[in-house]
Amino acid sequence: MEIIHIVLGKANPDRLNGVNKVVFHLATEQSKAGKKVQVWGVTPNPVHDYPERNFKTVLFRAESFPFAVNAALKKAILSNRNAVFHLHGGWIPLFSSLSGIMAKNHIKYVLTPHGAYNEVAMKRSSFQKKNYFHLFEKSLLQRVHKVHAIGKSEVEGLNHIFPNAHSFLLPYGFDLKVDSIKPLKNKDFTIGFVGRLDTHTKGLDLLMEAYFIFQKKYPGSKLWIIGEGEGQAYLENFITEKQLKNVVLWGKKFGAEKDALIGKMHVFAHPSRNEGLPTAVLEAAALGTPTIVTQATNVADYVSDFKAGIGIENESINALEKSMEEIYNAYQSGQMEPYIQGAKEMLENVFAWPVLVEKFDELYL
Repeated sequence: MEIIHIVLGKANPDRLNGVNKVVFHLATEQSKAGKKVQVWGVTPNPVHDYPERNFKTVLFRAESFPFAVNAALKKAILSNRNAVFHLHGGWIPLFSSLSGIMAKNHIKYVLTPHGAYNEVAMKRSSFQKKNYFHLFEKSLLQRVHKVHAIGKSEVEGLNHIFPNAHSFLLPYGFDLKVDSIKPLKNKDFTIGFVGRLDTHTKGLDLLMEAYFIFQKKYPGSKLWIIGEGEGQAYLENFITEKQLKNVVLWGKKFGAEKDALIGKMHVFAHPSRNEGLPTAVLEAAALGTPTIVTQATNVADYVSDFKAGIGIENESINALEKSMEEIYNAYQSGQMEPYIQGAKEMLENVFAWPVLVEKFDELYL
């Protein structure tokens, strides 16, 4: 069986596009496992200007009309009828056109929407999406072999718009080596967040309100926020208005510098209202930092099952603050090791790429 991934872009892991990063890592791990795999990228600039990789990449020029299919791409699809095509992204006009070509020629394809179908995402531009769905997306879903959902919120959203969809639930993988990192925690209890500073989507308002309550009880505690975005103004105003102490806005950090900061935190809070699958939570788990996550992150059940932290209901300041206290008490009593061990087991059993790559075969069969 040959797997051909199709993505808008070049699957370049050095770009900020999350879908391209996931496609790169998935294809890399499939190739390592001996799978026959290619990535086809559709891009306005079909130049191979990315780091070396272990799988074949073919680039096709994007047409100016979003529904138009490049002639070379159509020819390549028809020349690979026995492959399984894996489309990446939801609400993409090109994919609607490709699905018609594939269905007409009895070519199997699967789809990973990458969070595009979860219920919160569906509310954005809902009128336009409703019309687009009936004109184009519905046909794509009627023809698809399976839809790969990365979390329960996407399964629920998909069932809402298309109850007959063949959904397949499987998270993304994660490849940070836990045993190679020995983080040194701060002396003062430190709560952290890493991500885009989007106040509503990431639940930064919930985080600040919960920390405001927590900090009154435990004035020596700290809050570190890593990232940049429009929500920075909200954070600065909140800190000023509430005269909140011990909050550090680190700005954008990458690589070893970011890992070092996460490793110094005692708890990583991610109270998002909408996510696909937040890599930062897995990074925190790998660095020995317990996590507090909402159900909307799609990792709350895993975190709770493995006791890698605490999974909480969505949009609850009270639950968030109580969870901060619970982990603070564990820290004070020297009971953090079970969280660290649970995080390691979660990564090894749920998110390890060698485990997931074989499960992806079930998506294609």
